[in-house]
Amino acid sequence: MGIFKKYLLPSKYAKNIFEITPEELTGRGVKAIITDLDNTLVGWDVELATEEVVSWFNSMSEEGIKVTIVSNNNEARVAAFATPLKVDYIFNARKPMGAAFKKACRAMNVKPEETVVIGDQMMTDVLAANSNGFYSIMVVPVKANDEWKTRVNRMMERRFLAYFKRKGYINWEE
Repeated sequence: MGIFKKYLLPSKYAKNIFEITPEELTGRGVKAIITDLDNTLVGWDVELATEEVVSWFNSMSEEGIKVTIVSNNNEARVAAFATPLKVDYIFNARKPMGAAFKKACRAMNVKPEETVVIGDQMMTDVLAANSNGFYSIMVVPVKANDEWKTRVNRMMERRFLAYFKRKGYINWEE
């Protein structure tokens, strides 16, 4: 199970993106964020950013932290969310494959060790981050329900979380 810990255990766990502050990130030498969209920033069925999410993006920008949204969703969905925020994005990312993360780093002119990946899914976001040398932050999904295509991942994720908890690798509560 050591290989599962290496690739599936997030570097950090947060209840939501708002627990992740620019001060914490700059203190770690972070210059950029790669973030998932659906159920990380807003519910998968919410089209636009909330005022709180806009404020979070602004706080990162004010500290000089670049942000790129990397989503497995389609262009229409991701563009509709990211464009009003004036944030770069990559759609159809094919996570957990790492090509989109590498592309985001090139576009932001940063190295993986200067970048954090934020997402709500262990089997896509955390796996892609950990497999490619990024610091991974897993957040509790914004919504309790998921799109149909995410449900299988969630079943596997619950099993791994239970295993990690039993082994004492994690101490957070959902």
